[in-house]
Amino acid sequence: MHLWTKLKAAAIALALALAVGVLGAQVALAHHGWGWTSDEEFELTGKIVAVRLGNPHGELTVEADGQRWIVEVGQPWRNKRAGLDDDLLGIGRELTAHGHRSSNPEQRLMKAERIVIEGKSYNLYPDRAS
Repeated sequence: MHLWTKLKAAAIALALALAVGVLGAQVALAHHGWGWTSDEEFELTGKIVAVRLGNPHGELTVEADGQRWIVEVGQPWRNKRAGLDDDLLGIGRELTAHGHRSSNPEQRLMKAERIVIEGKSYNLYPDRAS
């Protein structure tokens, strides 16, 4: 193989590796940011049927109108800052989540900006209008 052919093959391999790395990073950032959500405000009221709290963010499974939704809440520090203690997110608790649903209408997934429990509002993202 000629030197020029080897260099060309190496350049193509490097470009491909960089493209895959950039795409993978964008997908990860899109999920953990707001890129995967719709622009419209969304509200969901229902009962918590399952809870997973912790990093990178908590997830509540909420039953609303006979459907199960995943509601992303904040990281532990964000929930605490909003006054949203883990005890408030117990199974059987009714809540209203305000935020943005997935831009994929087939997914029953939303990211909460604000949670209302027993009439009290817990603002997870005070810098965002919700």
